[in-house]
Amino acid sequence: MKETRGTLIEKIERTGTIESFRFKPEEKIDFLPGQFLQVIFDEKDRNNRLLNKHLSFSCAPQNDYIEVTKRLSQSEFSQRLRQLREGDAVLFKAPMGNCVFKDEYHNIGFLIGGIGITPVVSIVEYILKKQLNTNICLLYSNRVEHDIAFKSELDYWQRTHPHLLHVLYVVSDCEPVDKRCMIGTINKDIVASHMSDWQERMIFAFGPPAMVSAMKNICLEELSCNKELIKTEIFMGY
Repeated sequence: MKETRGTLIEKIERTGTIESFRFKPEEKIDFLPGQFLQVIFDEKDRNNRLLNKHLSFSCAPQNDYIEVTKRLSQSEFSQRLRQLREGDAVLFKAPMGNCVFKDEYHNIGFLIGGIGITPVVSIVEYILKKQLNTNICLLYSNRVEHDIAFKSELDYWQRTHPHLLHVLYVVSDCEPVDKRCMIGTINKDIVASHMSDWQERMIFAFGPPAMVSAMKNICLEELSCNKELIKTEIFMGY
């Protein structure tokens, strides 16, 4: 783990509330797909939890840039992100986290809600860029259809790699326009029907505490998954 600065090269709007920030680091950050970093806006007080926060990498390690993605709120940290302009430098501390993908995983699944998609993008892009023969099943839940971040990228990857990637979008609060989306919430029946070989997959759950807890309960209590095949990372501070 080390500290290095990165220069903002691009901002990308993913949804009305979610934005990605791409940086060119002064030194290459060697991270594993699924890891995260700390964005340090207050360099004098490293314990300032309002301005120094952890965000997942939302890009593959092979890229010559690093990307982080956040659902922007009215918080001071979000305001600082909004104010960034191309050429601005930001201090990062990285990499962090043990909930990572390994090349020997041949069958993986994701039970994801909302902003928990960010490390999934890093993992999927890594697998496809490295041309691994890993089968991926992603169940991705949001409240409404226009909240689905990275949908165009996921649709493209699924279209170009149908033998490797299967994505099911689940929305809870309205009838989706895209017929590839299902109305409801991720539950035992959806996992069993759309990830029928769940007993053989390494299953990841990323996101806020309540979402991760609910997904762990489905896996361990309702489906009796092998706990050694469940990997979780809780996103704090959102």
